[in-house]
Amino acid sequence: MPHTVLSAAHLAVNIQAMPALRDLSLQVKQGQLVGLLGRNGAGKTTFMRSVMGHLPLHSGQITFMGENLNGSDKHERAGLGIGYMPEDRGLVPQLTVEENILLPLWVSKTLQEKERLDFVYSLMPEVANMRERRALLLSGGQQKLVALCRALVVGTKLLLLDEPFEGVAPALSQRLSEVIHSLKGSSIAVLISQSDVNHSGDLFDHQFVIDRGENLFPTNAVLAERVRVQA
Repeated sequence: MPHTVLSAAHLAVNIQAMPALRDLSLQVKQGQLVGLLGRNGAGKTTFMRSVMGHLPLHSGQITFMGENLNGSDKHERAGLGIGYMPEDRGLVPQLTVEENILLPLWVSKTLQEKERLDFVYSLMPEVANMRERRALLLSGGQQKLVALCRALVVGTKLLLLDEPFEGVAPALSQRLSEVIHSLKGSSIAVLISQSDVNHSGDLFDHQFVIDRGENLFPTNAVLAERVRVQA
């Protein structure tokens, strides 16, 4: 039976004294592709930033591979095997594609650059073809591909993908979906946030729907449709 990779229990997070997450709970198991669905402003990005240590918890607990993350520094998260793809991509414009991909490997004590590059380039050979280009010369969709590679290069256990299909042309959106779907059933757990459920299809093994920073129950198709209409 797959073990739990990421568990969040009763999370509360405040941003400038305003509640952003309220009693949010979810789990992601090994090999699962899990959707975190909610309209814009529902708390999806806040949750992912909290997992990565960018936002402090007001209450609740986050565990990764059974270990409590609450007390760990944010620079340690990538070294644990967590890859993060932010919604805004977060690339360094003046660096090349390959330099951007390698950035999070600097905090890993075990991963080998060549081995990890070979892995991500085998998944996305089109990124390998532009490895020497500066990030600022790429289209928004191409930058999404690079950001996914950067998450994958260290995300050996967990990937957090924040709105990977947002603002991407249909062809590149399909390509992103193919790459992500290829991870299904692997040893990697994947959590994907979306405000638009049109990309979901049969991609997810399980879905959590949130609104105003808390779980909506039950997580069924009716609620998913409500998210799509509100987004």
